[in-house]
Amino acid sequence: MPWLRTAAVNGFLAVAGGAFAAHGLKSALDADMLAIFETAARYQMYHALALLAVAWLAAARPGGAIGWSGRLFLAGIVLFSGSLYAHALTGARVLALITPIGGAALLAGWVCLFAAARGTFQSGGAQGTPPAL
Repeated sequence: MPWLRTAAVNGFLAVAGGAFAAHGLKSALDADMLAIFETAARYQMYHALALLAVAWLAAARPGGAIGWSGRLFLAGIVLFSGSLYAHALTGARVLALITPIGGAALLAGWVCLFAAARGTFQSGGAQGTPPAL
């Protein structure tokens, strides 16, 4: 999977979502729903940045733990941020039930990223240098 493009798309969408919340939704949503929408955008941006790390590590060691990390981050973004976006916009509380599943996927992605980074740096030579892009 092209992780750099995936990171860029998610970074773009997170900025667009944050701007939409600040300018377009401020008068349309109550403070609680606006905060939920902003949380979704913030976590999407955090994990867009994490996908940059995935792209960086995948350049040296594609597949394995790094591939799982990227897939879990992407699934987590869709389930965590997506469910929060939908909940904030529709008020449907049932959508918020999906959020913890997305959160678990994000956490699992960080575990896989740790495993991938450890394996990359340990096998990266005597100094354990990070991969070049």
